[in-house]
Amino acid sequence: MDAALAGDWMRAAAAAVAAGAGRLTELDTAIGDGDHGANLHRGFTAVVAALTESPPQTVSEVLVKAGTTLMSRVGGASGPLYGTALRAAGKALPATPTVEPAELAAALHAGLAAVRRLGGAAPGDKTMVDAYAPALDAFETAVAGGAGLGAAAQAAAGAARAGAEATVPMRARKGRASYLGERSIGHQDPGAASTGLFFAALAEVSQAHPRHAD
Repeated sequence: MDAALAGDWMRAAAAAVAAGAGRLTELDTAIGDGDHGANLHRGFTAVVAALTESPPQTVSEVLVKAGTTLMSRVGGASGPLYGTALRAAGKALPATPTVEPAELAAALHAGLAAVRRLGGAAPGDKTMVDAYAPALDAFETAVAGGAGLGAAAQAAAGAARAGAEATVPMRARKGRASYLGERSIGHQDPGAASTGLFFAALAEVSQAHPRHAD
C-alpha cells in the first residue's frame, strides 16, 4: 500500500458512509443517540477535504491525518473511537513510501488495541470491536498464509460483516446501548455496522488496484 491507495481507502470509506448514513442512523436510533450516521458522514467528509487540501506522502501520514481530523470534527463516541484507531494505526507504521500487508496488519492491531483501551470494550460487548477483531484476525491469517493485500482485505471485509451481524442477538455491555439492558437484544450495533463498511472500503480499493488484487 502507498499513500495514494491509503487516500483512496479513506475516500471509499467516506462514500460508503455517505451511502449508508441513513441505515447507520436507523440502527443508532434503536439503541443509541441516533447520530452515528450523521456524525461519521460529517467526519469522513472532512477527512476527504483534509487529504485533498494537503495530500500526505506516506500511508502513516494519511492515517494519522484522517484520525486527527475525525477526532477534531466528530462528536459523540464515533469520532474519538475511529480517530484513535486511525491515529494509532498510522503511528505504528514506518514512515516509508509503501507498506507491506504484514506491516498494515500490525498497524490495524495497534488501532484495535487503542480502541479497546479507550472504550474498555471486549469481544461480545456489542460494539465496533465485534466487527474489528474478527476482521483483523481474518486479515492476519490471510497475510500469514501468503495472501496479498487484496485477498487479505477481502477476507477482513467478510469477517467484519459477519461480526456486525453477530451483534444482533447480543446484550450490550458497553456504550449508550448498555443502558437499555435486555432491550438492546435484537438490534445490530451501529458501530459494528460502520466498521463493516470501513473494511469493505479497504477491500474495494485493494481489489480495484491491479497490483493488490491477489
